[in-house]
Amino acid sequence: MTEQFDVIIIGAGPAGLAAALYTGRARLKTCVLEKGIPGGQILLTDWIENYPGFPEGIAPFDLMENFRTQAVKFGAQIVTDEAREIKKNGEQWIVRSAKGEYPTRAIIVTTGAQYRRLDLPNESRLIGRGVSYCATCDGAFFRDHDIAVVGGGNTALMEAEFLTKFARLVHLIHRRDRLRGAKILQERVFANPKIQIHWNSVIAEIQGGNNVEGIVLRNVKDGTTSTVAIKGLFVSIGMIPITEIVRGLVKLNEWGEIVVNERMATSEPGIFAAGDVIGAAPHQVATAVGTGVHAAISVDEYLTKQ
Repeated sequence: MTEQFDVIIIGAGPAGLAAALYTGRARLKTCVLEKGIPGGQILLTDWIENYPGFPEGIAPFDLMENFRTQAVKFGAQIVTDEAREIKKNGEQWIVRSAKGEYPTRAIIVTTGAQYRRLDLPNESRLIGRGVSYCATCDGAFFRDHDIAVVGGGNTALMEAEFLTKFARLVHLIHRRDRLRGAKILQERVFANPKIQIHWNSVIAEIQGGNNVEGIVLRNVKDGTTSTVAIKGLFVSIGMIPITEIVRGLVKLNEWGEIVVNERMATSEPGIFAAGDVIGAAPHQVATAVGTGVHAAISVDEYLTKQ
């Protein structure tokens, strides 16, 4: 494709589609490149009940379809194609893809992040059926049940404490004999009677047919195993930002996330970023939308000045 665009948005998750809505309304010729189904990581969630405006909750696919429809209504083109490389070409950029090249005056990177997985049998099959990567998204579904959290960093400790609002008991699984999270978070976890810590333990197996029913733990010190009956398993061992396309092009932080300023601009003029791929916002749909809108407005201002 050799059609000239004002802005190319790479990724059609909440941030990318929100950005496309705003750039489209600004009458910028907009193309969104998405290699898969529009929606992003949110499609791994069974139900969304913390997005403003939907008091009864909404299915992730339905919410993202609304986003897509609205972006297209205002002129954005959404193309199923995989962006593979970004190159400078004089005063503009070229996004090279699996299908061709897309010339553009500006780029918004909204490639998101992927949850780090345990890579165990049954894990993928039981996503949305007890396996989750987001406590704030799915915690309320496990009211009065026993559940487990895997991890020992800040996020795992915060999620374990948060989940005690709903669960009968939270099993915190950690492969070492001490936690890595901040001391104040450790103190809260230790003081909470609804959290039971399993030290020096890893999950060897996730059990369940249609839904999670339990986990098999293996002690890394002596090799012994034990079974814990649970209804929900929250994996909190980190996120992997999807930044391959901009490595060596824009500045990344120590976690590999894209560094942006207060205008969502990266270190490279003309390239902006938003959503889970940046290091400036929590991984929530609402904040992804907010940063996507912010990036779109900044792009409009940038191109107007040009």
